[in-house]
Formats: sequence, structure tokens, C-alpha cells
Amino acid sequence: MTTIAAKLYRILLVAIFSISLAGCETFVESTKDIVSALPDIPPRVDDTPLPPDWVQVTGYAPISLQSGLNRQHKILNAIKASKLDAYRELTAVVHGQHLAGSTSVQDMILQSNSFQGLWPVLSGARVVKSYPVQDDVYATILEVDLNQLQRAWRDSQ
Repeated sequence: MTTIAAKLYRILLVAIFSISLAGCETFVESTKDIVSALPDIPPRVDDTPLPPDWVQVTGYAPISLQSGLNRQHKILNAIKASKLDAYRELTAVVHGQHLAGSTSVQDMILQSNSFQGLWPVLSGARVVKSYPVQDDVYATILEVDLNQLQRAWRDSQ
């Protein structure tokens, strides 16, 4: 009886191994079918450049309030100040802004009023035009392509 039980046990083991190996072969074959059905070339990422998306701002500065030895020097300082004001405005439009400020009042008279902005970096802006407005104000127009800023940010990551 033990030899018959041993033979049945061996036959049962061979049958179990055969069934399990057949299952593996089916899995391997189905995986091969799936892989062969995949396209040979991976899909191409669309690198078509986006059309420019310009943002334009204007900065202003008074001429007469600038420091300087003469009117020409005050005009040059107003040009610089209007450009910086335009950069401040452009950065606020693109990135938002964070301001810290203080105001001082004495006897109901404003003594001092100051603020300081913390600005992130903004590159790629260009001056469109710098020109006098009336007699005492200088203006500067700046613009930047938002798509160019986004590409630069993405490339830096």
C-alpha cells in the first residue's frame, strides 16, 4: 500500500507542477502579446511654442520731487524711478506682492509714510517706452511674455 500511496503522491505532485507551470506560460504569453501590441515609437511631446502672452504695465515718477543739481539731473532720476516703479508693478502683477509699511501721525498731521516691498526675481521684461507726461511726471512702460517666464521657470526646475 505504501508504494501505491507513494505513486499517487508523485502523480499528484507532477500534476500540480504541470498545472502551475502551464499557468506561468499563459501569463508570459499574454504579457508578450501586450508588449508586442504597444507602438514602437513613444508618443511625441508637443514642443510647439505658444504665441506670446504679453503683460504690459506703466510706472510713474514725479520730476520736481527728485533729488538733483538741475532739471536734467532730476529728469534722469525720474526716468530711473519710473522704470523701477514699472518693475515693481510688473512683479506685483506676475507674482503678487508682499508689503511691509509704517505710517507716522503727529497732531493729526501725517509725518511719514513708508513701505517696503519684498519682490521675487523677474527676468525677461523689456522697456517699451519711456516718456514725459505733462510737465512734471515721467512714465515708463514695461512688458513681459508670460509664456517666456513660465518656460524659464520650468527649465530652472
